[in-house]
Amino acid sequence: MTSTNILIMLVVGLVVGALTGVVLNGMVGDLSLAIIAGFVATIIGAIARNALMGFGSGAGPDVSRIPLIATVYAAVASLGGSSVALEIATHSHDLMSTAVWIGALAGLFSTILVTMLMLTYELKPAEKEHTSKKR
Repeated sequence: MTSTNILIMLVVGLVVGALTGVVLNGMVGDLSLAIIAGFVATIIGAIARNALMGFGSGAGPDVSRIPLIATVYAAVASLGGSSVALEIATHSHDLMSTAVWIGALAGLFSTILVTMLMLTYELKPAEKEHTSKKR
């Protein structure tokens, strides 16, 4: 189940980031493009993950929900992923400087950070149950 969550988030984040780069090509600067692409990819990736895992897993809709505060932290984490994506695109070859690559990298790196955040959130309750059983 955890690997499915990761794959959903990464694929959706990469595609949404690239599509955001296509749509915003030439309209905004590179930094703004990276931040918008990372933020949109993060939010849509979280929505897609919650929707697909709630309906497809058979565990019920309440099992896979991520609370609002984790989503807010995810939006903040998307700023870091977007900044890294812009730096990598800037220091890479000329082919990497296009808006599509900046958006795709921003979406990918932002969703990587958000996925790590969500995994930490999901594993934390399991650790509490495990330590209480030892006593």
